Amino acid sequence: MSTLETNSIGKYSGNNVSIDDALNLKSYTTVERDALTSVAGDIIYNSTTNTVQFYNGTSWDNLGGLLVEYLVIAGGGGGGAGGTGLNAASRGGGGGGAGGYRTSFGTGNISGGLSSVEDDIIVHPDGNSTYTVTIGAGGSQNNNGNNSVFYNITSTGGGAGGAQYETGNTGGSGGGGGGDGASGLAGGTATTNQGFNGGTSGATHGAGGGGAGAVGQNDTGGADAVDGGDGIASSITGSSITRGGGGGAGNGGASSGDTYRGFGGSGGGGNGNTRSSNGTAGTANTGGGGGGGADDTTFYVGENGGSGVVILRYSSEYSITVGAGLTAGTETTDGSDKYIEITAGTGTVSWS
Repeated sequence: MSTLETNSIGKYSGNNVSIDDALNLKSYTTVERDALTSVAGDIIYNSTTNTVQFYNGTSWDNLGGLLVEYLVIAGGGGGGAGGTGLNAASRGGGGGGAGGYRTSFGTGNISGGLSSVEDDIIVHPDGNSTYTVTIGAGGSQNNNGNNSVFYNITSTGGGAGGAQYETGNTGGSGGGGGGDGASGLAGGTATTNQGFNGGTSGATHGAGGGGAGAVGQNDTGGADAVDGGDGIASSITGSSITRGGGGGAGNGGASSGDTYRGFGGSGGGGNGNTRSSNGTAGTANTGGGGGGGADDTTFYVGENGGSGVVILRYSSEYSITVGAGLTAGTETTDGSDKYIEITAGTGTVSWS
């Protein structure tokens, strides 16, 4: 026979009862739970999944719903255009800012802007409740990236790098300022708790785009172009992968500086253009910013930002259904959880 032990039980009007001590549910692992002879209405604490569960007469459900951990990254901003090389005043473009980076997975200050991880999302795994997902595309030259969404979590597209004589755009992370031939132009401002600001340009070079984990570099007046800010590593898929790097600035130096360019920040940031070769776009599904354009007739074009991604992690007792309009990888088991990477499109997901 089960016993209820408490220091004090108080009876109020009607059938209301108060218990002074915390009520501790019997703890079972998933294996132990499945060996029980259960009836509808039984409630336990599952120590394998760290959730309170109840038996509905057929299966065990989480009380209050299924906890879903997430990583939501928006599309990176496009790099700023450099000069056309038609006059001596042409300058390098700024690197694009990384797409906004929001996560509930892990512990500590590992969300965008090195802020604290956010709360998990609770969903209803009834097979009928649906939740919107949108993957933001990367921005083209001088354009911000597009937002990514999971349910009520929105990550803001990265700010575009400034073209010559233009400031960087505001975004998830800010774009780097474009070279201006004078005192420098400011980088774009980041969205709070999603990334870092873009760097400030100098007389010749643009500045680096902000990353999820660090500011874009400022142009300090040296020969080299400047780099994008670094991204942040996440192990939501079971392996540590860095995403959300800012784009590097384009070359704006003397004719002897063909090899000078800003490099993208770790985590998919694109490299800036040189006077003799193209830079690179932000890496797809990292939200990396695009590289800035050089001060050259051929290589002035700012590179595209990388597309965003939504990664979801949840108990392996449940399965996800990905709706039409979304492109996703295979649902993969990792320990007691499953995860899935959604890489393109817009649509809905559900669990059962």
